[in-house]
Amino acid sequence: MRVCVLGLLGAAGMSLAVNPALAITKPEPKFVAPVTSAVPKGTRVDVLADRLTYDGKSKIATATGTVRLTYGPYTLTATRVTYDMKRGVFKANGSIVLREPNGNVLEAELAEIDDKFAKGFAEHVRALLTNDVTITARYVRRLEKGISVYEHASYTACNNCTDENGVPLWRIVAGEARHDMNEHTIYYKDAKLEVGGVPVLWAPSFSYPDPSVKRRTGFLLPSFRSGDYGVGMTTPYFWAIAPDKDLTFLPTWTTQQGPLLEAEWRQRLASGMYKVRASGIYELDPGNSGPWRGALRTTGDFKINDTWSWGWDATAWSDRSFLDDYDIDNRSMVANYAQLTGLADRNYAKAQLIHYRTTEPTENQDTMPTVLPYVTANYIFADPLLGGEFSLNVNAYSLQREIAVNDPASGIALGTDQSHLTTSLDWRRQMTTSAGALITPFAQMRGDMIVADNVPGAAVNNDPDGYVLPSAGIDLRMPFIGNHGTAQGILTPVLQLIAAPDEPQPQDTANEDAITLNFDTTSLFLSDRFTGYDRYEGGVRANAGLSYTLLGEDGGFIRTSFGESFHIAGDNSFVAGSGLDGTSSDLVGAVAVQLNEHMSVGYQARVEEDLSRINVQEASFGLTLDRISGSLSYADIAAAADYGRPVRERQVWGDAKYMMGEAWSLFGNFRYDLEGTQFMSKTVGIGFECDCMSAHLAYSQNLEDTGQTDHRIEFSVELRTIGTVDGGFSL
Repeated sequence: MRVCVLGLLGAAGMSLAVNPALAITKPEPKFVAPVTSAVPKGTRVDVLADRLTYDGKSKIATATGTVRLTYGPYTLTATRVTYDMKRGVFKANGSIVLREPNGNVLEAELAEIDDKFAKGFAEHVRALLTNDVTITARYVRRLEKGISVYEHASYTACNNCTDENGVPLWRIVAGEARHDMNEHTIYYKDAKLEVGGVPVLWAPSFSYPDPSVKRRTGFLLPSFRSGDYGVGMTTPYFWAIAPDKDLTFLPTWTTQQGPLLEAEWRQRLASGMYKVRASGIYELDPGNSGPWRGALRTTGDFKINDTWSWGWDATAWSDRSFLDDYDIDNRSMVANYAQLTGLADRNYAKAQLIHYRTTEPTENQDTMPTVLPYVTANYIFADPLLGGEFSLNVNAYSLQREIAVNDPASGIALGTDQSHLTTSLDWRRQMTTSAGALITPFAQMRGDMIVADNVPGAAVNNDPDGYVLPSAGIDLRMPFIGNHGTAQGILTPVLQLIAAPDEPQPQDTANEDAITLNFDTTSLFLSDRFTGYDRYEGGVRANAGLSYTLLGEDGGFIRTSFGESFHIAGDNSFVAGSGLDGTSSDLVGAVAVQLNEHMSVGYQARVEEDLSRINVQEASFGLTLDRISGSLSYADIAAAADYGRPVRERQVWGDAKYMMGEAWSLFGNFRYDLEGTQFMSKTVGIGFECDCMSAHLAYSQNLEDTGQTDHRIEFSVELRTIGTVDGGFSL
């Protein structure tokens, strides 16, 4: 008995899916292509049935009951199966389920296929594909040359998102869908898109790549936006030139300035890939920068071998405002760079050439630096030294700018030229005593060579200076563990002693990379609390603190920590505003509480030692209930001009979401400046989320640097496997 299973397989393989070009930029659920290769000649059919009969006159074999046929990697179950040897026709009816080796499942009420697997017929078909989509059809005809014709067909990615009658939230319905498996294309006649059972789009005919196609030339879904150019609509067109290269055209048709032309070229080579994106416009109503305006950006990333890689990112433009005016790129600072990176085991090295460019019209480009080069490297020696880890660290840069920067309000004074080389040998060993104490001695030998020119306020310019800065310390920790019923507590006192020579006087050099400083519990026990290499923490100091953690068996916890730093001898490298400028530092503390998965609370602060003033405090609260979730945060940070904070900052911000049902939600967020008594941003919106569709509509207000408030409407609608339509409009 020969059973023709592969004829039905053609019907199961039909699927409507997202335009493959979209899959390049937005990952889609994995699709496993149907297996359509012929079963090896001579393969026998294994039949399991409650009853099997054979009529010698008609030469018809009949299997009834619970029938299971196995033909190579395919299985077919039904309640009745017949095979007509004269006609070479296989028939099945009654709860037909065909399972393909790749996981696709076909359900039907009736199927008839010839034994050459070339032609077939199925009735009331429901195909469940491995990319989580469902195809239904009243009739399916399997023709020769790999063509399947579906009559009265529908396609949807909705599995759970249906109404009370089982109608999916959205579906594509067509009078006829023809699937050409050789061309990997689906052709539709009289097709329409229904949302909520209501037709919203109709087309007399169109074609679409099937899910086995990852890249196909064609139009992508449009997007919409608005700005000073009026209202714009982008209509992308994807050109799959070859498997390793493609070109996307992205023309935007604007109502006031004419067409904005954009194109993106991408190519993958054996060792990596690169892309180039160009945009340009001839403005119909030009301003000071017009009429010809444009920009070009290129990026690349390539592997040299298993250790080394190289790449670049470069952007050029006709004028600074172009990228922001046409919503192409919202970066206020652009770093054009070329880089070489090495990563092997725990060792790391990176060399960069960087040119900074501002896109802000009010900033002076001549103050932006060019860094040639910037190098950082870390090498950990394989063999321990004195039982501890021994490493070499290198950091070097050389930069130039046209005009020096002198801003007394922020404490920033930067010269026109500066080169700085820092190398250090670091040693650290961790030891545990029999009592459980953790002892970590550490040492560093650091060497610096620096030369600076035209630093505002410097007594000497362009005079090379070098120094060697040894340091050593020890870190002592003693955890105490206690059980408190179902909870476990860990109390850990920490004492750290560090000795180093005084920091060389920094007034003749610029502080390029260590301007900001945030002294809190996370930086209390760092051996050098500056954020970069241009400053160095010297002197003899002691850091002391205490941490306590309470862990519950249900995952809840309470974590607290606090401490203080003491400057014992030598010059103090810090000044007012840091919290570290005195003999004893400000007190720093933090607490984090999460009793369950519904609520979390956090607070950290830096206060004067006598508790007379809070210099920095930050608080956060998070709540997640059945229908309501959100967070609220507050920050109060005192001014510290020498550390990049010229004025006090006090802000409160938060977000919230209310689920009106299983899919619909209201959401919003805000940020409020308590010092300026004004909102920096506000957003409110409505959203819809289910397994096959998401939609969002939001209204926002954002305070711009000019003092103006930008009012904006944004929307997006995504149909899974089809694509996304989105846009934003300024009011």
